[in-house]
Amino acid sequence: MNSGDTLYIWQQESWPHWTYAHTRLAPLLAQVHHAQGLLLGRMHDIGLVQRHQATLRVMTEDVIKTSEIEGEMLNAESVHSSIARRLGVDIGALAPTDRHVDGVVDMVLDATQQHDQALTVQRLCGWHAALFPTGYSGMTPVRIGAWRNDAQGPMQVVSGPFYRPRVHYQAPPANTLDAEMALFLDWFNTASQDDPLIKAGLAHLWFVTVHPMDDGNGRMGRAVGDLALARAEGTTQRYYSLSAQIQRERKDYYDQLERTQKGTLNVTDWLEWFLGCLLRAVEGAQGTLSAVLGKANFWRKWADTPMNERQIKLLNKLRDGFDGKLTTGKWAVIAKCSQDTALRDINQLLEHGVLMRSEAGGRSTSYEIRSTAVDAFSSIKQALNEAAAPAKNQ
Repeated sequence: MNSGDTLYIWQQESWPHWTYAHTRLAPLLAQVHHAQGLLLGRMHDIGLVQRHQATLRVMTEDVIKTSEIEGEMLNAESVHSSIARRLGVDIGALAPTDRHVDGVVDMVLDATQQHDQALTVQRLCGWHAALFPTGYSGMTPVRIGAWRNDAQGPMQVVSGPFYRPRVHYQAPPANTLDAEMALFLDWFNTASQDDPLIKAGLAHLWFVTVHPMDDGNGRMGRAVGDLALARAEGTTQRYYSLSAQIQRERKDYYDQLERTQKGTLNVTDWLEWFLGCLLRAVEGAQGTLSAVLGKANFWRKWADTPMNERQIKLLNKLRDGFDGKLTTGKWAVIAKCSQDTALRDINQLLEHGVLMRSEAGGRSTSYEIRSTAVDAFSSIKQALNEAAAPAKNQ
C-alpha cells in the first residue's frame, strides 16, 4: 500500500467522524428497543433465581461463541463452572477450569458487570492480559497489556496460503495508536446524542478498525460492544448473546466489516446489519427463557423425589441440552462411577417416572426425561403465572 493510497476508512481526511442515515435506521432501532423491552419485562416477572440461571446460561454461550468466532474452541463445562463461581450461582459440582478459560470469562464479565465504570487504557490492557495469560497466542509470542508495535510489519487481516495471502484489511500504523485510542476512549466515555444502540455498533466497528493489540482484537471489540449494550440497558444481567448470533452469521459479519473498512465514513449499512443481528439475538433469547422456566418447573415437580448428587447432575445436563443419547456408559463416564452404579441410578429414576427409555433405535438402550410438548408448554405457562402472582413471588 503506497503512502498516497486511500484504501481504508482510517486514511480519510474526516476520520473518525462517522455519519449515518438516522431516518433509515429509525424503524429498526424501534424494533430492537421494543424486543429488548419485552424480553426484560418477561425476565423481571420470573423471579431472581431464574434470572440468575438465565444469565449463567447466556453468559456461558457468550464466552464460548466469542472465542469460537476466532476459531478457538473452549470447554463448555469449564466455562459454565468458571462463570457460576464468579456469579455465585449454585450448580452443584464444579468442573475444573484453567487460566485461559478464566481469562476470557473475566473479560466478558467485567464488560457487563462493571459497565458503569469508565473504559480506560488500563482496563483494556487488563482484558488483554487475561486473554493471553501465558504471553503466547498458540506458538506466537504476544505483547501483553500494551499496544502493538508492528515490529513484524503492518497489522493485517489475511487469509489464504502463506505464498499467496489475501489481505482483507490493514490497520493504522502502530505509531498512531496512542492518539487513536485516546480519541476513541474519550468518545466512548462521553455522553453523546447517538442512540445507545447506535453507539454500541459504532464502538464495535471503531475498536476493530483501530486493531490496537497484537491479537484478541475481535474478542475485545465484542466485549466493548457488550459493555455499551449493558450501559444502554442499565443492567448487569444478560438475557441474550450478541456474540452467539454473530457466530451464527460469521461469514456475513466478516464480509460486512471488510466492506465497511474499505468504504466511506457513512456507515449506515454496517449499523443496519449490526442492529438486525442484535434484533435476531434478542428475539432468539425467548428460547433461553423457555428453557430456564421449563427447568425450574421440572425441579418443582420432582422436589420431593429422593435423588443423589449423580442423578441431579445428569438430570441437569439433560435439561440443559445433552449432546447425543444418554446411555448407561455415558452416565458412568460423566458421573465418574461404575456401570453398575450408573444402571442403579437410572433404574431408580425409571421407577419414579422421571426418566423413560427412548424410542429411538440403536444398539444401546438410551434414556430421556419423561415429558411431552404439551407438558412443556403447560410448565412454562404455570411458571409464568406463579411468578406473576404477588403472594408467590420469591
